[in-house]
Amino acid sequence: MSKLHLGQVDYLNCLPVYYALEEGLSPLDVKLIKGPPTQLNRLFLSGELDITPISSIEYARNKEKCIILPHMSISSDGRVESILLFSRLPVTELDGKKVCVTSSSATSVVLLKVLFEHYYHVDVEFITTEPDLDEMLTRADAALLIGDDAMLAHHRVLQEKLPLTVSDLGEAWKLLTGERMVYALWVIRREFAAAYPEEVSRIAKLLYASKLIGLDSMPAIIGKAKRRCPLPIAVLEDYFLNVIKHEFSDEYQHALLTFYNYAYKSGVIEDRVQLEIWSEDLE
Repeated sequence: MSKLHLGQVDYLNCLPVYYALEEGLSPLDVKLIKGPPTQLNRLFLSGELDITPISSIEYARNKEKCIILPHMSISSDGRVESILLFSRLPVTELDGKKVCVTSSSATSVVLLKVLFEHYYHVDVEFITTEPDLDEMLTRADAALLIGDDAMLAHHRVLQEKLPLTVSDLGEAWKLLTGERMVYALWVIRREFAAAYPEEVSRIAKLLYASKLIGLDSMPAIIGKAKRRCPLPIAVLEDYFLNVIKHEFSDEYQHALLTFYNYAYKSGVIEDRVQLEIWSEDLE
């Protein structure tokens, strides 16, 4: 069997899962392929990745091609700090306006559409662009950014006291539904799982173990994040210790199904979704 190709979202939010792999602390021997969520989605669906974090909305659209690995997600319980809408107007005054959305994301764009329809009650025109706040705001009245781009832009808004309203989509989702929000899942190709079930169990255990190592190595992860991204230590500590989650317990699964139900109501997906999770007990 050739070396497996494992996708890695090239944002800070994946560091707790991949820290052990990057530092040689895990025996999982894979080739890491880094990129933004939409690129990893595309590589996985074209068969160029065997395992990857996939945008949760893309699982709903392509569930016949993959199986979810247990105990793994990119999630938040309320504010997420890295999925932000920057707007010149209060969000409820954006009706009929243009909104630029980042080309880097799939789930966040759908979440924004759901929130516009069911929470803010505005109808807007969406424009997909590269993630550059200044350029986006020359073309529209609001801009959606995710990941490190969102965090750096928010820091700049605060430092420069820019006249923008910043809305956290995780927080808005919590206010709408009372639920957590699951932005990405780790999945493995269905045909690989059918051919090599013992290998899938081994991989699932090692990825989970890698996550646990990361969660126990927060000072080192925060230090690594600081070397990668010029955000204040206090911001990084808050993000890793209080904000970003990587769980996929029953509560997170229920929250994800709630998101799928809203996406279905908004016409974003054609059918209601059931989750198919690899059943290996990793605890």
